[in-house]
Amino acid sequence: MGLNAALAVHPASGRGAAARVAEAVAARLRPAVDRLDLLTATSVEESRALMRSSHAEGLDVLVVLGGDGAAHQGVQFCADHGVALGLVPSGTGNDFARALGVPADPRAAVDALAKALQAGHRRSLDLGRLGDTWFATVLCAGFDAAVNARANALRWPTGPRRYDLAILAELAAFKPRPIVVHTDDRVLELEATLVAAGNTPYYGGGIPICPDAAPDDGLFDVTVIGAPGRARLLRMLPQLRTGEHVHKPSVETFRTRTLRIEAPGWPVYADGEDQGRTPVEAVCVPSALTVVVPAP
Repeated sequence: MGLNAALAVHPASGRGAAARVAEAVAARLRPAVDRLDLLTATSVEESRALMRSSHAEGLDVLVVLGGDGAAHQGVQFCADHGVALGLVPSGTGNDFARALGVPADPRAAVDALAKALQAGHRRSLDLGRLGDTWFATVLCAGFDAAVNARANALRWPTGPRRYDLAILAELAAFKPRPIVVHTDDRVLELEATLVAAGNTPYYGGGIPICPDAAPDDGLFDVTVIGAPGRARLLRMLPQLRTGEHVHKPSVETFRTRTLRIEAPGWPVYADGEDQGRTPVEAVCVPSALTVVVPAP
């Protein structure tokens, strides 16, 4: 039985990077599969319609060429339809690909993916479930979600520096709030700045907010930053890039399968996508997604 694949291209990903490399990626993939459908879409609705059409013809693997937003849409489809997912990163954050060890360069990534397809190397991953939405990386609420919203609105700079600029801008406006966090076995009530639940470690273009998160242990790694004060929070920010923030007195970490965050209308993001406002409930679903990734 042949291997049928589709390459989903989001031309705007990486400010046009996906469109520029789409044909080269397709050419590298074709020798590794029996059929390759090229799905080019400019909207979520169009992309999902093309995915459904390809699935009706016997889709085995969906390869997403794009950033975390494109990967997020691929996760929704693949988890709901039992299709394996492959990633060729070409966005500004690429946090899901980073967590899976996918090379950052699209050409190196597609070469590694082609080898994995030919070798049949696949891996089962957990996903977070938030209402009707799946997420693969991090669910965040509070300061970091507000930063995400601000970063998404910026046209310059690109890449991780966009998040750094958004952090500095948001520092002036955001204040800690009283929140309640429900886990599998306890309830936390505290003044907090942010809550992040990681299925994988990274968000914001490589920030390891939940540095020990593993997408195959059936649990979220949760990081809660309390109310350290604006000056201490500013000093803590460089440590977010190294993962050292988890050792600070104002930071609490724990693992849980279920999570409920009650806060006064905090913004909520998952996989870098807007998910509304708190309160919010999430659950970690074991082995919800199959991915085609380079062998360890």
